[in-house]
Amino acid sequence: MNVSEITTRPFEGQKPGTSGLRKKVDVFRQPHYLEDFVQAWFDTLEGYRGTTLVLGGDGRHYNRQAAQTILKMAAANGVGRVLVGQGALLSTPAASCVIRKHRAFGGFILSASHNPGGPDGDFGIKYNITNGGPAPEKYTEAAYQRTLGIDRYRTLDVPDVDLDTLGESRLGDMVVEIIDPVSDYVDLMAELFDFAALEKLVQSGVRVCFDAMHAITGPYARAILEDRLGAPAGSVINGVPLEDFGGGHPDPNLKHAHELVEIMYSDGAPALGAASDGDGDRNMILGDRFFVTPSDSLAVLAANATLIPGYRDGLAGVARSMPTSGAVDRVAKDMGLPCFETPTGWKFFGNLMDAGRATFCGEESFGTSSDHVREKDGLWAVLAWLNVLAARPGQSVADIVRAHWKRFGRNYYSRHDYEGLDTGAAEDLMDHLRATVPGLEGMSLEGYKVATGDDFAYTDPVDGSESVGQGVRVMFEDGSRIVYRLSGTGTEGATLRVYIERFEPNPARHGIETQEALADLIGIARGLAEIEARTGRADPTVIT
Repeated sequence: MNVSEITTRPFEGQKPGTSGLRKKVDVFRQPHYLEDFVQAWFDTLEGYRGTTLVLGGDGRHYNRQAAQTILKMAAANGVGRVLVGQGALLSTPAASCVIRKHRAFGGFILSASHNPGGPDGDFGIKYNITNGGPAPEKYTEAAYQRTLGIDRYRTLDVPDVDLDTLGESRLGDMVVEIIDPVSDYVDLMAELFDFAALEKLVQSGVRVCFDAMHAITGPYARAILEDRLGAPAGSVINGVPLEDFGGGHPDPNLKHAHELVEIMYSDGAPALGAASDGDGDRNMILGDRFFVTPSDSLAVLAANATLIPGYRDGLAGVARSMPTSGAVDRVAKDMGLPCFETPTGWKFFGNLMDAGRATFCGEESFGTSSDHVREKDGLWAVLAWLNVLAARPGQSVADIVRAHWKRFGRNYYSRHDYEGLDTGAAEDLMDHLRATVPGLEGMSLEGYKVATGDDFAYTDPVDGSESVGQGVRVMFEDGSRIVYRLSGTGTEGATLRVYIERFEPNPARHGIETQEALADLIGIARGLAEIEARTGRADPTVIT
């Protein structure tokens, strides 16, 4: 085996964020840059030699080249076998599924999720561990520390692998197996959901529109919605994965999934509209002229879980990220379920799921999933909603959500994103809040009395690990909240996310437009953080 040891030097800024390392494509194209980061993982992981790894990504620009680099490095570092999605493609939830089903040691997922693609866009890579979930902080920190002093990496000087032909080949002493990227995932969905009932629903005339946004989920959605359930051809739109996502921004929200929004807010709209993101782990749910917030989606699915075959025996518990609204908390209390509040990042749910303490988990950033994998799963959420519609005949998406509000109350909720901020200004803003917010207790802000304020910290109830500095919270006595945090998923400047929430128990007041219902709190949030003065931005870039 022709192993080469290449001399290199450390690069600055290779610290993984919320979901791995994300940078511009040009950054990853630098000689030795990707190699340094991958070697840091091989240098710090223990026990991987001779085992099986999984490899695939969302198909964005540089995906295939990166896959070739990683395969040669894996062989040079003693990996026994790599399962690669055909064309180097695997959605993030499918990669988790494959790792778990085939009992792999772990895997590399190539994606920058909902970030733009193309030659001038973003690229990303993260490592998932044996349970199929993102590597916890002790792993990412070890790899990062290694990047600070790395001086060489190992690779094979061999031709590229054929990534498009199913079957096995050898790369040095390592077996490379090109697998169907869709089949294992579809089989898992068939175990969880009543495909016969869903097919009957679709055949009865209940229409679905799924916008894959020219990202990875297109083949998965077509295989299930059109091929297995019999939805008419064209029910999946923008279904061909493209390296630049067709020039679009693969983030399934009301701004970027504009084609779907136009369809769902037009006459004769389908019963269920949905979109997924670049790597298939996020989702947006729409009914006829009705948007379901991610927080409400998690709460509604938890309340209706026993209607879904895979969860008929009930849930062990639920979990949500701290910025996500408290809507699911009210469901958990009513159902007598444990409810956990974690930092943002799906890796924090893994321990809870592995310990059998949480079944459904969700993040406000359009992520909902269950313990069937250890990642967010956009298509799973769509099928869960379709299953609920099948189990509640004659009720629309809006009917189901409004009935939920009537029973549990409505959590008016919105996220305001300020993107591309000067990083120094954004960090100064957060420092200002950390210094100011703890002293607000007992004060009245525009008629809202502050109960407490802090910078959220989390102690994992399973392994006792601690995470601090996870977001500044202002909590009011009436249950309203304002949360501030800097996103860990961007590649240019800083993104400030501001979350605003108000609970309304009175059904007579559930029909107010969200931004109107939150207007006072929005004003408080902007003034308290001095957003315009500190960043120069009068208005957010995106409101969801």
